[in-house]
Amino acid sequence: MLTTLDGLQLQTPVVVPRADFSLSHDDSILLVGSCFTDHMGERLQRAGFHTLTNPFGVLYNPCSIAACLTRCFEATPVTSDDLVFHDGLWHSWLHHGSFSSVDKEQCLALCNKSMTDAHDFLRSCSTVIVTLGTAYVYYLKNQDSKGRVVANCHRLPADRFVRRLLSVEECVSALLSLPLQGKRVIFTVSPIRHLADGAHGNQLSKSTLLLALEQYAQQVEATYFPAYEIVLDELRDYRFYERDMVHPSPLAIDIVWQRFQSCFFSSVTQNACHQYEKQFRQQQHRPIARN
Repeated sequence: MLTTLDGLQLQTPVVVPRADFSLSHDDSILLVGSCFTDHMGERLQRAGFHTLTNPFGVLYNPCSIAACLTRCFEATPVTSDDLVFHDGLWHSWLHHGSFSSVDKEQCLALCNKSMTDAHDFLRSCSTVIVTLGTAYVYYLKNQDSKGRVVANCHRLPADRFVRRLLSVEECVSALLSLPLQGKRVIFTVSPIRHLADGAHGNQLSKSTLLLALEQYAQQVEATYFPAYEIVLDELRDYRFYERDMVHPSPLAIDIVWQRFQSCFFSSVTQNACHQYEKQFRQQQHRPIARN
């Protein structure tokens, strides 16, 4: 509801029209992308949906998302060529640090288990939600500009990489390569600012992603959900942010989740979500032990 005071409008509402389709609990949903993806995946899971969220861990840029989903779709296994040893751990260039291990074979096993699970889920799911975080990419320095884009630098020295901003055309090309034929696709841009790029750099990055999605939508049927605009324009007050003033607060995420429901769920599905969430809260409640 729009907040007003003595007739003054205190928020800039972002209009989110109903989508052309509705999601129901019969749908299985794969979510990939930035850490904001984890928040939405958690909300969907609590609401009773069959989901798989970030099977490779957090992914930020369109090239890494495309590379990982393509490997997943083709069931291409992770090999030693995909690993690097640094600071006592084996890491995968395709995966988040949570897959790293002191043991090379364990690292490979963890990565390939995630690949297998994601392959099976991607083949059978009805809907894919992709959240783009940044248009900046890191290339391995020992390869040319068409070489490997890494999903995670794993705290290796900066001189091992070349960092640059993708063009709109490069982002569109990466998105067009996504193996999402036959799926309903929902795109979002993460509202989390990447201030390591600088305030201006962050704006350039987000603008590149938004322009790319606009061009992509002119070629491929997809739905855009304005999570970025809701947080940055409608909730532009620091009470909606965590202490770091960058990540949305739980309240902001709840508001985005409510708007997501209004966009994609029927009233029947919303009521079912409410019941699932109520059950989840009851399961989380632990009665006080009494002697």
